[in-house]
Amino acid sequence: MKKVVTFGEIMLRLAPPGFLRFSQSSSFDIVYGGGESNVAVSLANYGIPVSFVSRIPNNDIGECALMEMRKRGVDTKFILKGGNRLGIYFLETGAVSRGSKVIYDRANSSMSEIKPKMVDWDKVFDGAQWFHWTGITPAISQSAADTCLEAVKIATKKGITVSTDLNYRAKLWKYCDDSTREATMNMLTSYCDIILGNEEDAEMHFGIKPMGLKVQTQGQNIEADAFLSVCEQMMKKFPRAKKVITTLRGSISASHNSWAGILYDGKRMCKTVKYQITDIVDRVGGGDSFMGGLIYGMLMFPDDDQHALDFAVAASCLKHTIKGDANLVSVDEVKKLMSGDASGRVSR
Repeated sequence: MKKVVTFGEIMLRLAPPGFLRFSQSSSFDIVYGGGESNVAVSLANYGIPVSFVSRIPNNDIGECALMEMRKRGVDTKFILKGGNRLGIYFLETGAVSRGSKVIYDRANSSMSEIKPKMVDWDKVFDGAQWFHWTGITPAISQSAADTCLEAVKIATKKGITVSTDLNYRAKLWKYCDDSTREATMNMLTSYCDIILGNEEDAEMHFGIKPMGLKVQTQGQNIEADAFLSVCEQMMKKFPRAKKVITTLRGSISASHNSWAGILYDGKRMCKTVKYQITDIVDRVGGGDSFMGGLIYGMLMFPDDDQHALDFAVAASCLKHTIKGDANLVSVDEVKKLMSGDASGRVSR
């Protein structure tokens, strides 16, 4: 099987233990992760050859991030070394009615200073069939956005499938105004064959939203049919896209979410069952685990969108039970949940 390539920033995550607030904590748990690196780890767990492209500092902290990817089976030979620091984010994990909180410290990170022509994309894409980026990468700096554009153009010329998770992050888009942000995302997304995003991503990046639905007040009553108009508008705006996928998260509380997904190919809309995820361990990386499952499903079941979507939702449902950024589950564990076995019984 040909490989998948993902491109983005891997960061140091610092979080108070358990559900402590920042002001209560005298120590932080350490995890390494990021949107595109999380997708790479998922794919490696499923046995898919995957390369992660990034830029890290040539110091001990950068090496720790590199080791994390290597031990998960991700190819790291195209990760550049340079710059002065690894990006950091601080996570305060919420519970019940108190939402989680993220503080970014990634200005002037090694990845934010990456520039076009630093990466030899011809070598990177040798033997590749899929390239994945997210809306986080162009949000960190203009040069990162330019490098991402360089990558999608070359991937497209080589006939490689290009996917994105739109991932709007209000706290990151600081280097440009809204019109420049929209123009940047329009340009990058126009090269994509597969587009994943939720209702906030579509609205904030492109002004596209479901009719008559305010998601923040819907609780668990998120209905798939309400998002058909979003998918239709996205495909009209980006005619290259073959499939538009939306995750449906109903936030009953920080500890209890409903979780489902839809996929639209321009003619037919696939829907999944709605999972109830109670007592969430860690919801960070939920969307990344969905994307990893989706790419796996589309590669393994290219003529069965429903199966691919069902796999993605089940995989990301399991991620909510795992501490850390990445989804550390196997194909068999995902299939077990897909079969309806959510008992959590001990496997002996």
